[in-house]
Amino acid sequence: MPLLDGKIGLVFGVANQRSIAWAIAQAWAREGAKLAFTYQGDRVKENVAELAGAFGADTLILPCDVTKDEEIASVFKLVGEKFGKLHLLLHSVAFAPKAALEGEFVNTSREAFRVAHDVSAYSLVALARAAAPLMTDGGSIIGMSYYGAEKVVPHYNVMGVAKAALEASTRYLAYDLGPKKIRVNCISAGPVNTLAARGIAGFGEILKHYEVRAPLKRNVLPDELGATGAFLASDGAAAITGQVLYVDCGYQIMGM
Repeated sequence: MPLLDGKIGLVFGVANQRSIAWAIAQAWAREGAKLAFTYQGDRVKENVAELAGAFGADTLILPCDVTKDEEIASVFKLVGEKFGKLHLLLHSVAFAPKAALEGEFVNTSREAFRVAHDVSAYSLVALARAAAPLMTDGGSIIGMSYYGAEKVVPHYNVMGVAKAALEASTRYLAYDLGPKKIRVNCISAGPVNTLAARGIAGFGEILKHYEVRAPLKRNVLPDELGATGAFLASDGAAAITGQVLYVDCGYQIMGM
């Protein structure tokens, strides 16, 4: 039997076929989950609709700006009406103004700091709060982080600070939602050439650095992140919550 047979999943963060969210969504679907998707803005609507269409013409696709509580409420209302419940939630959402991902962190503006934390960290809290009433059978909530939350990665800047907030939020949410049998975890992925990553100054050098320094001497593949997402969503991870799981070819263990 597929790992996620009969599960209902809601995916935030697909922008195109290179998105980590898309890799995880495909893995969830292969394991039997029925999926719904959101998109942020008309710029990516067509991409998301085309990709999600692979799972059937009736796949639910909804607009959602995660900085707007009314749009979040609308998404979960419609998911509840269509499916009656929810088992899986993927939060693969992050943003900081491009100028804040260049130069020095000390020059981060107050507004860039606010935006990065609102979109990249607080949104996990808002989505988890909205999802919990639908997770009547328990559930799995997965966020996406990066090593820059733990150590300094030049030019990652305010996004690293926001990811640190995301990881701390994961732990507090795991504590709050544990009695409801809802697990909350993060995948800390090695660098992947996504639309968002290309906005980080010097990203190509980061990819090359990982290939040299990681114990496996390569970068992580999207399918490998998908497999990890399927595991964390499954009963095989039933006793795992509040954790940050590094899927980075071992880079995180290195000191020099």
